[in-house]
Amino acid sequence: MNHLRWLLFPFSMIYGLVVITRNWLYDAGLFKSYRFNVPVISVGNLEVGGAGKSPMTEYLIRLFIKDYKLAVLSRGYGRKTQGYLVAGVGGKEQEIKSQEAGQDNDTHSNNRGTSTSQSIASQIGDEPAQFKNKFPDITVAVCEYRVTGIKNLLADHDLIVMDDAFQHRAVKPGFSILLFDYNGINRPRLLLPAGDMREPISGRWRAQVLIVSKCPPMLSVIQKAEIAATIKPLPYQQLFFSCIAYQALQNLDGNSANVAIDEDTTVFLLTGIANSKPLVQYLNGFTSHIIHHKYPDHHPFTLKNISKLADGFLNCTSSKKLIITTEKDAQRLMGALLKTGMQFNKSLPVYVLPIRVEFLNDSAQQFNKVITEYVREYTTDNRIY
Repeated sequence: MNHLRWLLFPFSMIYGLVVITRNWLYDAGLFKSYRFNVPVISVGNLEVGGAGKSPMTEYLIRLFIKDYKLAVLSRGYGRKTQGYLVAGVGGKEQEIKSQEAGQDNDTHSNNRGTSTSQSIASQIGDEPAQFKNKFPDITVAVCEYRVTGIKNLLADHDLIVMDDAFQHRAVKPGFSILLFDYNGINRPRLLLPAGDMREPISGRWRAQVLIVSKCPPMLSVIQKAEIAATIKPLPYQQLFFSCIAYQALQNLDGNSANVAIDEDTTVFLLTGIANSKPLVQYLNGFTSHIIHHKYPDHHPFTLKNISKLADGFLNCTSSKKLIITTEKDAQRLMGALLKTGMQFNKSLPVYVLPIRVEFLNDSAQQFNKVITEYVREYTTDNRIY
């Protein structure tokens, strides 16, 4: 433990006491947790930062979109609004519908309407914007108060997926998926602020399924056993292993791009995500010429950031060069371009690198069975009563 962690450790103890007390109050029923008469699936993790929650949420969307009227509910981290908001119909339109969230104050009334100078990402957050752009036919909503959000969605939906909601105890989901980043399995489990843990590992008991994400595709049986011994799934919990599957490059508008990367390519990589290491490792498999413009998670790109990227790209003497960003970062990048009036064209080629979740060893069928059985049984039981 470095010196800074030692200095912060007393604050972690205080934070841990607060978290443990809060969880106990919910578990004892002294703080109310709400159940709902539709299947509610929660996707979350115990650490701060990226464990692959967004790709997992998209996996669930693809799994259920044909059979259910589905809504995704998120807090909308990094947005410039408050209250309950629904992304407007049309997916890529800069329209946001704001509705009363049933609160006693009038904080939501100021959010009605939309400004064409602001992107959908600034209104609802980059991850919800990504969901809406990729799946325009589903409902994407944001609300700090998930209970309020679900109450607003109940009438018109028969399945709700909550993104990054494992610590939101006011809602008692019917099914919880808890993600563990493979790259952090053996890190010290220190609570905030000395470490990265939002709550102790003991909180895993609330999940029905545990998924170790971002694994190497060829994870051995011995490695899986070692990870299982570290996480210690409870008897009723199923453990799955997944990896990142990088897709073909796309243009900013989402259309496929016929672009190849080789050792002669210079890649200008723009990221504002929690952990860009797997992405850099992936690109290093094609080229060693990577110039990384790295920013904090959910960073709102500014004119200065974009100018720095553009200047570096235009001054690069490489005959083969391009700009790559992530899907999440693309939402904020498009918003920054909209606000500044700048445009990327052939002289500044920007491409998006999409990702998907893939389960190891053909375990996707088993995972799909577990999660679909919950949704079907829950739906059937509620129809009976």
